[in-house]
Amino acid sequence: MVLISSPYGAFTDAKDVVADIDLGGRTAIVTGGATGIGIETARALALAGADVMLAVRNLEAGEAAAADINASIGDDRVIVGKLDLSDLASVAAFVTAWGDQPLNILVNNAGVMACPLAYTTDGLEMQVGTNHFGHFLLGLGLARALMNGEEEGRTARVVSLSSIGHRRSGVNFDDIHYRERAYDKWEAYGQAKTANALFAVGFHRRFADLGVTANAVMPGGIMTPLQRHLPQEEMVAMGWMDADGNVRAGFKTPSQGASTSVWAAVGPELEGVGGLYLENCGQAPPFDKANPMVGVMPHALDPEAADRLWAVSEETVGV
Repeated sequence: MVLISSPYGAFTDAKDVVADIDLGGRTAIVTGGATGIGIETARALALAGADVMLAVRNLEAGEAAAADINASIGDDRVIVGKLDLSDLASVAAFVTAWGDQPLNILVNNAGVMACPLAYTTDGLEMQVGTNHFGHFLLGLGLARALMNGEEEGRTARVVSLSSIGHRRSGVNFDDIHYRERAYDKWEAYGQAKTANALFAVGFHRRFADLGVTANAVMPGGIMTPLQRHLPQEEMVAMGWMDADGNVRAGFKTPSQGASTSVWAAVGPELEGVGGLYLENCGQAPPFDKANPMVGVMPHALDPEAADRLWAVSEETVGV
């Protein structure tokens, strides 16, 4: 099996991925674009000439992020839209506001990690509800706009942020929302991140022939607001930082963490290719215990699980 690769690597800066890319006249939406790897993904796309919308829950933070990006690129190409992925009505309103205007790139970046047990406005477990079901409705709702964004020789692209955390759990179809089983915040995160990968598999199978491809991305270890639910002592215990709060070697900067998302969105190596799990600016190999820092587990790319999740998702979000 020959894996797709690129000239970039684990610690490439996102702006270097777009150094020779012209996105002039193209449009992109980045969810969770106010902070972390989201803002750096949006910055790189805008630097390459794209018009970018930051789809965010906190409009004030989004406006500040847009102003920061626009100042850094010397142009006003980034705007903000209201989107709360934990509220399906908010997602539907965002889709309606966008309409069918052409969309070339959708980066499903927003997420929540390892939070205490909570439920969304619609009664879904918070992690899978926000990370997967909200993005599912968003992607499906914007499918027509993405199809309208296909250009000759260049497909529209969907980027779905997964994580190495997918290894912790497949999707438990018997009790996705922890109504009967005991809640485990890391198992729930793993389930949600597997769902993000399976979404890319399912979306690509349904829309590739219509001019839209989709891939999942593992960005790597990055310290961002995603860790807001984790106390420092837990991160020390997991080896992410020392007792003084110094992040261990091997973690990426937000801009380095954004590079694989940006490559998934613009890399010529991925034209027409989808349903893959990408990491470190390349296609991930199958997981091997001999090299545990890289690789994807089979359950995250299982086409049967992707189809089952698609059906459950359609029923859950009411489409």
